[in-house]
Amino acid sequence: MTRKQSLAISCLSALLLLALAAALLPQDHPDAKSNVFVAADLAWMLTASGLVLFMVPGLAFFYGGMVSKRSVISTMLQSFIALGVISVLWYVVGFSLAFGDSIGGVIGNPLTFFMFNHVGTAAHSKLATNLPLVLFAAFQLKFAIITPALISGAFAERIRFWGYLLFMCLFSLLIYCPLAHWTWHPDGFLFKWGVMDFAGGTVVHISAGFAALAGALALGRREAHKAGQQHVPVNIPFVLLGTGLLWFGWFGFNAGSALAANTVAVQAFFTTHMASAAAMLTWMLIEAVRGQRPSAVGAAVGAVVGLVAITPAAGYVSYGPALFIGVSAAAISAWAVALKNRTTLDDTLDVFPCHGVGGIVGMVMTAIFAQQGGLITGSATLLWHHLAALVFISAFTFGGSFLLYKLTNLLIPIRVNARHEAAGLDMSQHGETVLALAG
Repeated sequence: MTRKQSLAISCLSALLLLALAAALLPQDHPDAKSNVFVAADLAWMLTASGLVLFMVPGLAFFYGGMVSKRSVISTMLQSFIALGVISVLWYVVGFSLAFGDSIGGVIGNPLTFFMFNHVGTAAHSKLATNLPLVLFAAFQLKFAIITPALISGAFAERIRFWGYLLFMCLFSLLIYCPLAHWTWHPDGFLFKWGVMDFAGGTVVHISAGFAALAGALALGRREAHKAGQQHVPVNIPFVLLGTGLLWFGWFGFNAGSALAANTVAVQAFFTTHMASAAAMLTWMLIEAVRGQRPSAVGAAVGAVVGLVAITPAAGYVSYGPALFIGVSAAAISAWAVALKNRTTLDDTLDVFPCHGVGGIVGMVMTAIFAQQGGLITGSATLLWHHLAALVFISAFTFGGSFLLYKLTNLLIPIRVNARHEAAGLDMSQHGETVLALAG
């Protein structure tokens, strides 16, 4: 029996025991009374949750179209598998760590909602009081799913699948859940400090960006990158399809974060669109200024950068600032990509320059343009709080993630060997190819 088979048997046994416990252990799922919720809120939040879920296949196509032809399936699966892994973790303990009763404003009590005990159709006294708690938990789950999937683009084409799964679990429990608690739980210390992150610019994109940077450094460069080979996307229509799905799903991501069918959701919907549209145009114009031909990949990347940057600000800023945020983020991220390309850093799909830097721009711009408490309205307090939080969060996510890569590598080798890398991860990790060979 191989080591992989032993590992698979252990994981399958644990999953079977978990399923048995979930089915047989007594649990309390409080039910709501009839007609206690606004039907429009329920309908919108169910829709928004589904829209955010669309972002996972969107990211899979976006990333899958950018890698080499020998690692398309592997790259896409690294997004899809998060749907399974993170969903189970969230059910068992993740939701408790992120939104359970606060322990000193740092982490949630893991027993508060352990295995979704006390999670039902009734509302919670502190968390989204206008919604069933289970709906709020389901909506937040989608954010937890997309975050580790975003990271995977940095070490595409060189990570072992089992090592990736272990890192994903560790990152979710030890990095993502504490960040979500600090920022979004009413008793979290960043929430109390006044840090404003409407839909995850800090919790999702900055954390993914710095974890991606740590991953690129921890795993090292691809052999093709060392040889100076130009990276050419294998399927640009996949990239455009993925961008369209991401853009579509992002309306649920941002407008859904209003947690109601209200005017804040409407504002977030339109600011999201304007920032992305402006960023897409900016990226293409920058390409033209550099003497390049406007590219489909550039348009797609620019659009996503705009979506990233507006995420923390979507419900807090007006339409004009949203357009400015899109333009600024695209310009700064394009500069960051160009700077990265002059170094030896092998962030395969530019996760840090786009998501990390885009999230940073969005976080700073939120503090400047927020309609209440922003620098434009005459207060510098929010800006100072955001800058201080940015330093702390960046250090925590980068340092913590780097240690988790090292820990993962001690338990399961995380980097594929040179032979498997040359063969491509589709065959070496999964025994599959994009186009099956004729028998």
